[in-house]
Amino acid sequence: MNKKVLILVFMMLSSMLCWGEDSAERTKRDFAELGLSLYEGNDFTILPTAEIKFRDLFEAVEEAEKYILLDYFKFQQDSICGVLLEGLKRKVKQGVEVKIIFDGFGNKSSDLPLSDTLQARIRESGIDIVAFDPMRFPWINHLMHRDHHKIAVIDGKVVYTGGMNVADYYLHGKPKVGKWRDMHIRMSGSIVQAYEELFWKMWYKEQGTRGKKQENTKRESNSLASRSSSSGNVAFASRWPKESPKVMRQTYVICIDNADRLVQIVNPYAMLFGEVRAALRRALDRGVRVQFMVSTKSDGKANDDVIGLEMRKLMKRGAEVYYFGDGFHHSKVMMIDSLFCTVGTTNLDARSLSFDYEVNAFIFDEATTHQLQEIFYSDIAKSSVLLTPEVFKERFPVRRRIRGRFFSIAKRFM
Repeated sequence: MNKKVLILVFMMLSSMLCWGEDSAERTKRDFAELGLSLYEGNDFTILPTAEIKFRDLFEAVEEAEKYILLDYFKFQQDSICGVLLEGLKRKVKQGVEVKIIFDGFGNKSSDLPLSDTLQARIRESGIDIVAFDPMRFPWINHLMHRDHHKIAVIDGKVVYTGGMNVADYYLHGKPKVGKWRDMHIRMSGSIVQAYEELFWKMWYKEQGTRGKKQENTKRESNSLASRSSSSGNVAFASRWPKESPKVMRQTYVICIDNADRLVQIVNPYAMLFGEVRAALRRALDRGVRVQFMVSTKSDGKANDDVIGLEMRKLMKRGAEVYYFGDGFHHSKVMMIDSLFCTVGTTNLDARSLSFDYEVNAFIFDEATTHQLQEIFYSDIAKSSVLLTPEVFKERFPVRRRIRGRFFSIAKRFM
């Protein structure tokens, strides 16, 4: 009996044992066995563009009464950051507590990094701002575990998260790639507690102390979050390098392995770590429809070539691979069986899956999942090209394939 037949037999037996359960229920059960908490009673709003996300966030900042907590990989010193900082300064004058974490490497690698002068002015305004793991000599020892979060928590009532940093190019694009496409989500309810606790954990790690004010704020937020009367359930996955180093790989694999009919993924750096690649192959082998969207243009030619080879492998196994053509699609979402989805900060490469601090919400809500699917189908219809053997040959001449094979080895450690 060959390997494919064994896999199909195993999946059939598993389905018989779990008769009556859909993929969402099986995934919840597997997440519980993994140790992930399920947060009940939440509302969700997909923020499909940067314009919508920043407008919504700025309105929430203006309405804040107690505290605003921001943890972003990158704050670029440009106009959108300037608007946000002015709003935060106004809230400080009104007695609102404001704390900001940004990643030291993310800042140094930015086109317009926050200068020391601007950081000093921010602190003078009453905003607490810290760099996570600042870049210091010998520098190389700061490259591995970076804070890749994009989180905003306001008054313990609402959290924003997704793929967007605080930077103009999400609104106006970049010359090299054109439009910079991304998505975020706003959530309210008990899930806010998990994100707030993650913020304080990062703050405590960098600052080394936790004051009374922070502890009081955290208790307040928990009580506020518990009042939600909504019905959406969320599993919270946070990659912490020494505590939960494999959780992102494990959660993606669980979702894909539980899929009965359909797996849909949008990810900008789909260099596909081993376990995730294997899970997608298993899904295809058992007849699950796999649809994957990557970008025609991105911020690195080596990345494009590695991704191209991975997508070709999936295509040859039967996956539908779509190349998004209207700029760089930086979103990180997945939808399973039209039943549940994930939105977060995690890329499908070695950095996100094996090194960085990451966070994803796995949302068991059909309406939210359907909304993401509608965006997915719209992107296919308006600006995507289906990968075929002919399209691959045209896009990836021999020199690019050679470069892709070379960098595919290096990218396992980057």
